[in-house]
Amino acid sequence: MASKILHVEDNSDDIMLTELAFRKAGAEVQIEVASDGDKAIEMLQRSFNGALPGCVLLDVKLPTISGLEVLAWIRRQAPLRRLPVVMLTSSSLPSDINNAYDLGANSYLLKPSDLDALIELAGTIAQYWLRTNTPPAATAPLAVHAAAV
Repeated sequence: MASKILHVEDNSDDIMLTELAFRKAGAEVQIEVASDGDKAIEMLQRSFNGALPGCVLLDVKLPTISGLEVLAWIRRQAPLRRLPVVMLTSSSLPSDINNAYDLGANSYLLKPSDLDALIELAGTIAQYWLRTNTPPAATAPLAVHAAAV
């Protein structure tokens, strides 16, 4: 059975290239896409009582609410607070990097500029976060509240 990744990205080209990179890397992964921060929160709320993704790939710059706000929301939710969140973004701003780690990001990766490097990165993500890493035990679901950020 394929592992699941939630990819939170608003750029359709980056979505397509990332999906291609995981396929070319031979990663058996089901990628679900949320095109903005609100959709990411909605999808994660629906998975409280179901199967959570193995990890979240989260862009910093998103419409509606930012990736950093989504990360802060994730870390406030008992059923999600241990969910691995990998920032996958083009922002190399030190403030974005520091804020992401301060909010509990597990990793901060810059989007590669060429497909071969993206394929290698996709293989590394799949190998480490979905196959090598030992995930924490799931926490008990709590009542779902409004997606206030």
